[in-house]
Amino acid sequence: MPGAVAAVAASFTAAVGATITDIGPWYQALVQPDWAPPIWLFGPAWTIIFMLCTFSGTTAWLAARNSDAADTIIGLFALNGFLNLLWSFLFFRMHRPDLAVLEVGVLWSSIAALMVVSWRISRPAAVLLLPYLLWVSFAAMLNRAIVELNSPF
Repeated sequence: MPGAVAAVAASFTAAVGATITDIGPWYQALVQPDWAPPIWLFGPAWTIIFMLCTFSGTTAWLAARNSDAADTIIGLFALNGFLNLLWSFLFFRMHRPDLAVLEVGVLWSSIAALMVVSWRISRPAAVLLLPYLLWVSFAAMLNRAIVELNSPF
């Protein structure tokens, strides 16, 4: 049951994020740094990350020793999903990469918090989040570069 709930939650977050993300004329007109990955890479990368988050959440939830620990994991994943969607909304819908670059620090911190709490419950669950933390670190650098190359917003 926890796996199904985690899969539905991750799928919902991914689907909402996909509807918020508009790789249309505005995004395509942005000056990108030379090291920016091709647009097609983002879909597969996020698919893998959401799968790993599903496995991590399920692993931590099943390993939780009591309902308080399980509730903490669920709450942190819910907060993280909200922050993930907020970043997409700021960047792609509001066309405010400058605000998104500030918010990505909060998103990154929520992943770090998930890893710390998960580590106490299940080390494999925490390790499964490492690619997410690394990808968001890279995305933060890319977001910052886009702001520097395209300001003001």
